[in-house]
Amino acid sequence: MSDEAIIKRLKVIVKEHGGQLALAGAIGVDQGFISKVINKKQDISYYLIRKLCFQLKYSPEWLILGTGDKKINKPESAKLITEIQMMRTELDILHARMRAYEIELKELTEQLALSQPKVG
Repeated sequence: MSDEAIIKRLKVIVKEHGGQLALAGAIGVDQGFISKVINKKQDISYYLIRKLCFQLKYSPEWLILGTGDKKINKPESAKLITEIQMMRTELDILHARMRAYEIELKELTEQLALSQPKVG
C-alpha cells in the first residue's frame, strides 16, 4: 500500500465531490485536515479511510489497494474496514510492547555496564 497511490485516489474523490471543502462537509471533517493529508503534512489515517468508506460508500479495496470497484457494492467491504481496524489495534499493541522491551534492554545494558569491573 503506497501513500502516494492512496493520495492519488483521494484527489479523485475530492474532485468528484467538488473540492476539499465540499468533501470535508460531506464526511464531517475540517477542510484543513484533507488538505494536510493531500499535501503530505499529515499521515493518511484509518479515521479518514473509514469516513470515506462508510459515509460515502467508497470501496476500501479500491481506496487502499487500487483494485476492484470504486464504490461499495458488496457487504464484504465493511468487513475489510473492521479487519483493518483490528490490524491497526494489533500494530499499536506491538509498538507499545516494542517500546517497553527497548526500555528494559536499555536498563539492563546500563546495569551490566555498572557491574563490570573497570580495566585501566
